[in-house]
Amino acid sequence: MSSALSTAAHRSQVLGLYRSLLHHSSKFAAYNFRDYAVRRTRDAFHAAKNETDPEKIQVLIHKAQQQLEVVKRQSLISRLYSGQKLVVETPNHQKILRKH
Repeated sequence: MSSALSTAAHRSQVLGLYRSLLHHSSKFAAYNFRDYAVRRTRDAFHAAKNETDPEKIQVLIHKAQQQLEVVKRQSLISRLYSGQKLVVETPNHQKILRKH
C-alpha cells in the first residue's frame, strides 16, 4: 500500500514539474530557445515515463528540479535582453499555422 501512495506522490510531483518546466520554457523571448526548451522538456519526460525504480525516479526528479531553476533564470534573462521577434512569431503567421 505504501508503494501505491509513493507512486501517486511521485506522479503528482512529476506532473507538477512537467507543467512548471513547460510553463517557464514558453517564457523565453527568443523563438529558438523557447522551442528548444519546450521540445527538450517533452523529450526528457517522454524518455523517462516508463521508469519504475524508485531510486532512479528520485534522481530524475532532482535533475528536473535543477533544470527548472535553470530555465527560470535563463528565461528571465532572455526577457531582459530580448531582441526583435522573428517572422515566424508574428501574429499573422501564427494564424496561418493554426489553419493548416
